[in-house]
Amino acid sequence: MSVLFRWVGRAIGLDVHRDFCVIAICEDGVVRSAGRVPSTPEAIKTLAESLLPSDRVALEVTGSAWEVARILEPHVERVIVVSPDDTGIVQARAKTDRLDARALARLLWKGELESVWRPDERCRVLRRRLARREQLVHARTRAKQEVHAVLHRRLQGKPPSSDLFGVKGRQWLASLELPLEESESVDAALRHVNFLDYEIAEVERLIAQQAITWPEIRRLMTVPGVNLICAASFMAAIGDVNRFLTSRKLVAYLGLDPRVRQSGEAPARSGRISKRGSASARWALVEAAWTTVRQPGPLHAFYERTRGRRGHGKAIVASARKLAVLFWCMLTRGEDYAHQQPSLTAKKLRKLELKAGAPKHTKAAAGISSVNRAMRGAERQLAEQAEISYKRLVQDQQAGARARKVGASATPERA
Repeated sequence: MSVLFRWVGRAIGLDVHRDFCVIAICEDGVVRSAGRVPSTPEAIKTLAESLLPSDRVALEVTGSAWEVARILEPHVERVIVVSPDDTGIVQARAKTDRLDARALARLLWKGELESVWRPDERCRVLRRRLARREQLVHARTRAKQEVHAVLHRRLQGKPPSSDLFGVKGRQWLASLELPLEESESVDAALRHVNFLDYEIAEVERLIAQQAITWPEIRRLMTVPGVNLICAASFMAAIGDVNRFLTSRKLVAYLGLDPRVRQSGEAPARSGRISKRGSASARWALVEAAWTTVRQPGPLHAFYERTRGRRGHGKAIVASARKLAVLFWCMLTRGEDYAHQQPSLTAKKLRKLELKAGAPKHTKAAAGISSVNRAMRGAERQLAEQAEISYKRLVQDQQAGARARKVGASATPERA
């Protein structure tokens, strides 16, 4: 005979805002509103002290949700931070703060809420530093665009150097005869760029100091085209790779899996990627894929094969997904990339050490930055051989699949 166990206690729903938190309580299936409290540490602590040790609290992910959860956790049985997409509150016909808090309390009492993963302190710090770097880079891009806008207004054409903000580019800017107001705009934008360059270098130094003690980040950097920011963004987004039992779950967590549509007797069709999860990690994987597919190796062969069928844009996104699967395999197995180019890997790791503040001249680092054409040529030949082996493997698999597949699933473009 099966016995049903029901959690006994109160379920507290919090709708957190910048200025206040709306409270709802569900006890024995009956929901009631309990007013609101200011969103200050003192008021949240007073609320926590008024709760019972058997209470459970649910709140949605917001900018201050983790700080509220940290204050409440020592005083209640459990604090559950949920994603708004998982509650159904966003799709509700009537949506107010009071109704949102009541819905959270009701869902928590029924046991229908699942908490999102909470990053540890190391991941939280790395996320904030990466987010600050992203904001600084966007601000620097806007400042540079102001200079280009001035040149466009004054019909100056293209600069003689590829980098307008390098040494030669700045000399060319200084030689231009611009009206006073335009010259003031250029000078102000250049000062802004100089300031942002310094701030970006400082935050990258902090990221490098944290990454140099993180073995997983160094392992991911053995893949050609994967730099510090890509590897750090990936690890900051997922934290512990062992949370994902399969690579499919990791791909879905990053939002790189295609949406699937099916109705009636029609076969299922795949569409655009879901774009759930961390947008910064997805962007870093796509940026890394642009560089990785230019290097000889299995990923280059995969990109060329996909581009022939689906075009460049979809091939790059598919390569980013393949890169995420590769990362999962490397981290779960504890192995570096099998087809890495050792001289390039050594240079990247040396740059990481220099950015973290290591001495520029050491005996251990002697010769790493030198160009050995014979060694580089041999490494590229090995990578090209791996690419040829991958192509043959795919051809053999496709030949066997054509012999076995029958029915609707054998049709191209079908999921």
